[in-house]
Amino acid sequence: MPLPGTMFAEATTIPRSKFNAIADNDEDNRHSSSSTIGPYYYDQAGSECSPGNMSPWNQTSPFAKSPWSSRAPMPNQFGDINDPANFPQNGLIGSLVREEGHIYSLACTGDLLYTGSDSKNIRVWKNLKEFSGFKSASGLVKAIVISGEKIFTGHQDGKIRVWRISAKNPAIHKRVGTLPRLKDLIKSSIKPSNYVEVRRRRNALWIKHYDAISCLSLNEDQGLLYSGSWDKTLKVWRISDSKCLESINAHNDAVNSVVTGFDGLVFTGSADGTVKVWRREIQPKGTKHPLLNTLLKQESAVTALAVNPSSSVLYAGSSDGVVNFWEREKHLGHGGVLRGHKLAVLCLAATGSLLFSGSADKTICVWRRDGGVHACLSVLTGHTGPVKCLGVEEDGESRGSDQRWKVYSGSLDKSVKVWRVFEEMPDLQGMAAMQQKMVGGMDEFSLTSPGDSFPSSQSLSPRNSTSYRVNKQQ
Repeated sequence: MPLPGTMFAEATTIPRSKFNAIADNDEDNRHSSSSTIGPYYYDQAGSECSPGNMSPWNQTSPFAKSPWSSRAPMPNQFGDINDPANFPQNGLIGSLVREEGHIYSLACTGDLLYTGSDSKNIRVWKNLKEFSGFKSASGLVKAIVISGEKIFTGHQDGKIRVWRISAKNPAIHKRVGTLPRLKDLIKSSIKPSNYVEVRRRRNALWIKHYDAISCLSLNEDQGLLYSGSWDKTLKVWRISDSKCLESINAHNDAVNSVVTGFDGLVFTGSADGTVKVWRREIQPKGTKHPLLNTLLKQESAVTALAVNPSSSVLYAGSSDGVVNFWEREKHLGHGGVLRGHKLAVLCLAATGSLLFSGSADKTICVWRRDGGVHACLSVLTGHTGPVKCLGVEEDGESRGSDQRWKVYSGSLDKSVKVWRVFEEMPDLQGMAAMQQKMVGGMDEFSLTSPGDSFPSSQSLSPRNSTSYRVNKQQ
């Protein structure tokens, strides 16, 4: 018998030119909540994972096969499973709002949170309050990564700006450089061989991105920074001297995401519908990254990538609303497809045994991997616009097996929401069986009670049916 409640994506599309203008101003959905649902499982790899079967027209409603819903019990032993007080709550801690632009990027380190928007400001938050901020010359901040005291920001103008925290005042951030450096541009411009054709009848220096930077990723062990761009290239930078080591013509369309992974591998996802694997090799004249494999080829644009460092799993979200994944233990064999969103997956974050997927349907799905099987633990709702970026760090209140995570979500509704998520969600059926065994006298037990509710359309689906296709990630 098939598993109940399998989640399907019912994604549809609109042109990429409209993406930048999408920001829902729904005034009726200002609340934030978490609906704990389950068990929504992934589809095993196989013929059913073909692009044809991923078509939104071939799927059914995510509510059609769900006979019941549940909230997971708190770890207090043998508590009443029908008492809401005995359930851990994945939910909202707070919201950060600054009416100055859509949130496109964020990064967290320690007790600081950095957010980038389509204004000229990069905001720094501490303990849910604005701590400081600094301005850039380019309006749209599309990517932020942090390495020690340095903050790297990727911009619409094709430049990477480098900032450093002041030793005297941690609230002050000074710009200490730009990639590529001016002196490297001047030096490279002398040699004609340093120019490459980037468009018809247009040449540019290979060390410089000539279109928007869409993503950044760090390999701190090797001291390398990777940048992906709408110019279809992947560039490799050495952090110590800000030198561009390599430029790779990676894809046939915009590079939407890049992540460094395990075993010296780098993964890129593109609007051309592919996920590619590059292997770092140390050569006499520097570092090279030859193409190792192409993991995915599909019609839908690949919009987000994430690597879970603890389980060595690669995840790829796409504009059709699904998440594909590959497992290292299977030699990067395709593990399956997660279907939990109605619209495009725009961002991913992975930690511990959890995966977080943010979508244009304004929701965040929390997935848990257990023995190769993924189940959707809960859906975080409250944003009134597409969820564009995610960050996650360990919650300071975690104790032993009670692992908790603090999740940051940035949205085109101009807000950042902060959530607390529990990693361990005890098995409801097992708890119910144990409880009935202790009280005795019953041969059967019910998984529902008068207080339980079925998943609502507000908790699992967008409030309107606006849809679009993401090619270039805005």
